[in-house]
Amino acid sequence: MTETISYKEQINTDNLPEHIAIIMDGNGRWAKAQGKHRIFGHKNGVKAVREATEGCAEIGVRFLTLYAFSTENWNRPKTEVSALMELLFLTIGREIKTLQKNNIKLNVIGNIQSLPESNRKAIKEVMEATKNNTRMTLTLALSYGAREELIEATKAIATAYKEEKISIEDIDHQRISNSLYTKNMPDPALMIRTSGEHRISNFLLWQMAYTELYFTEKLWPEFSRNDLFKAICEYQQRERRFGKTSEQINEQFITNNLPKE
Repeated sequence: MTETISYKEQINTDNLPEHIAIIMDGNGRWAKAQGKHRIFGHKNGVKAVREATEGCAEIGVRFLTLYAFSTENWNRPKTEVSALMELLFLTIGREIKTLQKNNIKLNVIGNIQSLPESNRKAIKEVMEATKNNTRMTLTLALSYGAREELIEATKAIATAYKEEKISIEDIDHQRISNSLYTKNMPDPALMIRTSGEHRISNFLLWQMAYTELYFTEKLWPEFSRNDLFKAICEYQQRERRFGKTSEQINEQFITNNLPKE
């Protein structure tokens, strides 16, 4: 019998990704392997959401963003979409105790107005109840598409220019970042995708310009806290250069750690 490696002890808490984004993929395939309907996989995926959320909070990650429902997901069979919306409504209400216990703030990004009214109301209530929590921000990307996000940001910037609130020279990286749904959080340092797929599927396209990507064969309902810690350990083995050379990164590290006079 193979002994399971515990990765938590291997994590360097001085080098944590401040923001982790996760594409939760494989619920349907997991359910099919069990001989069940796809929604059975989504229901069991809630446990993995709790594992990832509590695991991030436990070690000190400040921001976690979960790709819960994309704009393209509306094209799935109506029965599945309806079941997903009902599951979302029930889960949001049930998980408020977990959020409060762990001092976690709930945030939501995407076209929220396209969600059923009952879901919007439940989301608003939990966001209000957790708004003062400070340990970590959990963001759910719901009815979210990065291309749509960029279109809305472009419209906002164009309107500001038309109304002479900004000039052409004012349009830069920061202006665009401040016009996105994620304006109040840092860009993801690490993106995890389950189920063995190797793409980002219209998720945080602008924000993930320099994000480290981690792919695992695990299907989402199988994803555990230890799997999260394993991904973080691999992230910590990578050198994030942001276009610079290794020598420049090392020199900067030495300079930043010189004793202050």
